[in-house]
Amino acid sequence: MVRGARQHNLKGVDLDLPKNKLIVFTGLSGSGKSSMAYDTIYAEGQRRYVESLSSYARQFLGVMDKPEVDRIDGLSPAISIDQKSGSNNPRSIVGTVTEIYDYLRLLFARVGHPHCPNCGEEITSLDAEQITRLMLRMAWKHELMAAKKGVKLLILAPVVRHQKGQFKELFKTLAKKGYSQIRVDGKILKLDDRVELIRTNFHNIEAVVDRIVIEPESVFEKNEEMGKQTKNRLFEAIEQALEISAGLVVMSVVGDNGLSFPESPVEMEDHLFSEKFACAKCNVSMPEIEPRMFSFNAPEGACPVCSGLGSKLVVKTELLLAESLTLDEGGIIPLAAQFETNTWMAKLIRQVALENGFDSKTAIKDLKDEQREILLYGTGKREYAVKGINSKGRETTWHTSFAGIIPELERRYTESSSEYVKTELEKYMVKEICPECHGYRLKPEALAVTILSASISEVTALSIENAREWMETVMSSLSEKEKTIAGPIVEEIMSRLKFLEAVGLDYLTLAREAGTLAGGELQRIRLASQIGSRLTGILYILDEPTIGLHERDNKRLIGTLRELQKLGNTLIVVEHDREMMMSADEIVEFGPGAGSQGGEITYQGDVNNMMKDTKSLTGMYLANKKKIEVSNESKVMDPEKIRLMGASEHNLKQVDVELPLNRMVCVTGVSGSGKSTLIVKTLYEALSRELNKRHKREQVNYESIMIPDRVKRVSLIDQSPIGRTPRSNPATYTKTFDYIRSLFAMTSEAKMRGYNQGRFSFNVKGGRCEACQGEGQTKIEMQFMADIYVKCEVCQGSRYNSPTLEVDYRGKNIAEVLEMTVDDAVEFFKGVPAISKRLKTLQDVGLGYIKLGQPAPTLSGGEAQRIKLAAELAKTGSGHTVYVLDEPTTGLHFEDLRKLLIVLHRLVKQDNTVVVIEHNLDMIKNADWIIDMGPEGGDKGGEILVAGNLNKIIECERSYTGQELKQII
Repeated sequence: MVRGARQHNLKGVDLDLPKNKLIVFTGLSGSGKSSMAYDTIYAEGQRRYVESLSSYARQFLGVMDKPEVDRIDGLSPAISIDQKSGSNNPRSIVGTVTEIYDYLRLLFARVGHPHCPNCGEEITSLDAEQITRLMLRMAWKHELMAAKKGVKLLILAPVVRHQKGQFKELFKTLAKKGYSQIRVDGKILKLDDRVELIRTNFHNIEAVVDRIVIEPESVFEKNEEMGKQTKNRLFEAIEQALEISAGLVVMSVVGDNGLSFPESPVEMEDHLFSEKFACAKCNVSMPEIEPRMFSFNAPEGACPVCSGLGSKLVVKTELLLAESLTLDEGGIIPLAAQFETNTWMAKLIRQVALENGFDSKTAIKDLKDEQREILLYGTGKREYAVKGINSKGRETTWHTSFAGIIPELERRYTESSSEYVKTELEKYMVKEICPECHGYRLKPEALAVTILSASISEVTALSIENAREWMETVMSSLSEKEKTIAGPIVEEIMSRLKFLEAVGLDYLTLAREAGTLAGGELQRIRLASQIGSRLTGILYILDEPTIGLHERDNKRLIGTLRELQKLGNTLIVVEHDREMMMSADEIVEFGPGAGSQGGEITYQGDVNNMMKDTKSLTGMYLANKKKIEVSNESKVMDPEKIRLMGASEHNLKQVDVELPLNRMVCVTGVSGSGKSTLIVKTLYEALSRELNKRHKREQVNYESIMIPDRVKRVSLIDQSPIGRTPRSNPATYTKTFDYIRSLFAMTSEAKMRGYNQGRFSFNVKGGRCEACQGEGQTKIEMQFMADIYVKCEVCQGSRYNSPTLEVDYRGKNIAEVLEMTVDDAVEFFKGVPAISKRLKTLQDVGLGYIKLGQPAPTLSGGEAQRIKLAAELAKTGSGHTVYVLDEPTTGLHFEDLRKLLIVLHRLVKQDNTVVVIEHNLDMIKNADWIIDMGPEGGDKGGEILVAGNLNKIIECERSYTGQELKQII
């Protein structure tokens, strides 16, 4: 029971909601739906939770403002399942987000079968006798044996492996047992000395059990007694190490020069042996199989080449070199400035060229293959004498080797802590699959552990549907003992996989990076997690869960929500989808307009009565009394087309596609069928490579692309945020704020005070509030909850200091202007064309209700996308542009969708091409050309089923989109 809700544009709204029902909030964008659901009901639930914590905990969270509401009674614990984008960390994948990967690691650690990473043979445990023989064999074959007529070995017992702590008690225990030396993090130390470790760092500690010199095998054969003594001594050391380290022993080959055994060796080459697993054929021993061995986020499991990312940024020659230029003219693009100023690096490269038969005045294209190889990959350890003047003005000679341009740039990228340097170097780099692990992220030892002949990475590469089928076969193939161990683990994995299938995500692979998921997909993953938790008595608030879901799959999602409701929960769904609204127990419509014209409840009740209510805009659309009419304007197809050939990225099956120019093209198909892969990942990348020479390339698989000459640029208008901090807002992104600041700087008050345009910026010192540095709020990190932004206590959210706020334009200061909605600002600045023109584009895309200074983190993905579209509309004279939009109907009511269609068709009439990825049937039926993909998602998709006009799609029997369109036309 909500009484007197006045948050944002709500006008003292009273609302009674039934419990344990599926309730849909709908209405125009900006009408007050989210203000009621999230900023009032959910915010009050979160505030009450924080207030229930101890005063000690609350002091770290700051004061949370109470929503502007008189009272809320009967409020259940509230959980928000929104569309906020997930982690951009490439280490976060679907498997880790859903916790399935954690259970898989446990499963493989407990019932996996280890194999030799070299020969593939299944490996077994070793005893001390076998380890002794292996160590002797390795020592005799070691390269140092031939060079030094003997190999020095340290026998070490690993007592601590990658753990935090100071381990003072352990050191005392080892000393009591008679050990005099330990190796800590690769450094030999005496236990007599005081060993101080940093508690918060990870450490590796080994006890030095013995130091042994192994003579050549021929000496062993000649002097059997000496050989027997050495072997017995080695055996005893190994037994001792295995006993104190729970079955592990390290043989460290000492490479330090000198006849005697060094007291504290520096050069050591380690070989780990385990009495549990080892390959007798290849002399390869594996550590104990533990879950962390399968973690690509831990050094025990991560591939050492890519550090567990599965990919590497690699410098590409074609991006690095300007073939027609010489070295002196800037032929090595990132080092052009260094040749101009004749730095030491430039001098070194000139010297290398001189000593290898070419010079810096030869064009890159005229270099021989071997000279090009020297330039790019260096000359190994060979040294060059480079002469020059040092920083003290003295002539000096620098003796150095030349690693090559590519290794040098990759080294700089790895070692630099400067974001600027990394960003600059990334211009010459491309992300490629790691050559060592082939994208699987793990060490060979981890990949060699299998169940049913599949490694853990091969299982995560399966789609969720195929992973469930694989899991079903696992139990039947295990022994009785293994079934007892694996049973509870498999049960947890299966339940999560089934819930993900239930919300329409069966096409995703477990290895899919979380950063590549759409907001709707992430939201449905969170929804699946909530179903699995089996909580009851909860108020769930969802923000458009149908986004990214094909009409065919909506019924499955609605069934899932019903299951959550049947557990005894209440669901409030902010939604515009026709089928979701028709399925609701109760529907609440907000309106009648957006922004200041909204904030009222225009209808509350069941959907059937809503369709009879002529005052309900949503009801009129649901009853088909009001329609988004199909454009009847017949268009002759433009003979010019963009042709993309042989697209095979992800699940695409050698797709060839044609897109007619100067048309609105809609690409559709079931979720996971390959729409985004074809259009965003492949087509946009291919167009960008050809049309934008400064484009940062990505590795994408396609054969060729043909682009008509009239196409000048490509623009991707996606749902990524316009900024990640409160400093970004619609006014700054559309460049409107530049003109507003200029206008304030031209006022007589500003001129009298000597204020320039920069004074009215909240990003630089001068006019901004220094307490919050112009953000207007401070971020409180809530750890396991969403971050909270608290209003700055000094400027009270205005962002500026008092003197700046004393300057006004037509009675409003700069902070008050930022608080204006777009609709209000259009009227306020109607006499300033440079400002009103840009604001009008925001109005045209249905964003008249948002505030000019609304912080970027508070904007939804759909709003961010439409702001980008508005910024594009404001541009003029940029030539024929291909606009790529991914689900632009996100967050749009039927009426807002009608406005968006007008805008998109306007872009087409201005001699542009619009390519839209979309599931919304009203958007699809208004397209000039439709490409339907499928037939299913994941591996069962990746094909074009049909391409053509609306009638051709409807006639295609294989097309699910055609079947859905047939029902509404």
